[in-house]
Amino acid sequence: MEQITRKAYAKINIGLDVLRRRKDGYHEVRMIMQTVDICDDLTFERTAQSGIVIRTDREELPVDGNNLIYKAADLLFQEKGITEGVMITLTKRIPIAAGMAGGSSDAAATMRGVNELFGMGYSVRELQELGVKLGADIPYCLVGGTMLSEGIGEILTPLPAPPDCFLVVAKPDINVSTGFVYGNLQADRLTYHPDIDGMIEALRAGSLSGVTDRLGNVLETVTVREYPVIEEIKELLRSKGAENALMSGSGPTVFGIFKKRETAEVAAQAVSNRQLAGQIFVTTFHEGAE
Repeated sequence: MEQITRKAYAKINIGLDVLRRRKDGYHEVRMIMQTVDICDDLTFERTAQSGIVIRTDREELPVDGNNLIYKAADLLFQEKGITEGVMITLTKRIPIAAGMAGGSSDAAATMRGVNELFGMGYSVRELQELGVKLGADIPYCLVGGTMLSEGIGEILTPLPAPPDCFLVVAKPDINVSTGFVYGNLQADRLTYHPDIDGMIEALRAGSLSGVTDRLGNVLETVTVREYPVIEEIKELLRSKGAENALMSGSGPTVFGIFKKRETAEVAAQAVSNRQLAGQIFVTTFHEGAE
């Protein structure tokens, strides 16, 4: 095998709670992660010349050791002593710096692709143990689907998928630093915590309203204060028929959940008309990584 292609799917958080800041600087979280049907494509090609070469259609992305794709491939090469090379071509669709784990998903797809292309023989669990060294979201992105995520994000428990519905995903023309958001979060002073246990029960019961009634993200306390457009998009989506709306991850991407595609499409057009977001998708939940 000389070339393979893998998809890297975006995620949203339908519930995100931060329990405390740990002594090592990481935050202990309890969140429900969900894959959505927005993806990047990555093609991996073996090369005789050693080294890792990245090509992409987005000029603003680094193609050197600062890219998580490079770090993921290099980690596996170092672990297995690979002396050949690989060319990785990235077609980017997931919004960048958006709270949708685009970089982590690309890294996870790279680990799966390089593992298969070079016959390394790693199990998914072994890739997760390696991947968490690069980023807390990578273990989740290696499997995707609907998961309870705990610890720093590496402790994963599968959950039933939400009932079928439609999403409007809107990313404003701003980039948010995850480090800034967590650095300014006062975890010990939070007065609100989303009902993660109740959402888990709603998922098990197959209740969409039980899920949407409990959407919550404590990181909004930081990001919305800095970028009011996030709340403006949430309010617009609700006014256009969303069951509820929420910021994903550290932001600034907002998603709204709709029962009907037609309603979602009208809401997406309203966001576009108001010029509140540069990237807008009407999509659905996705089962998991491929």
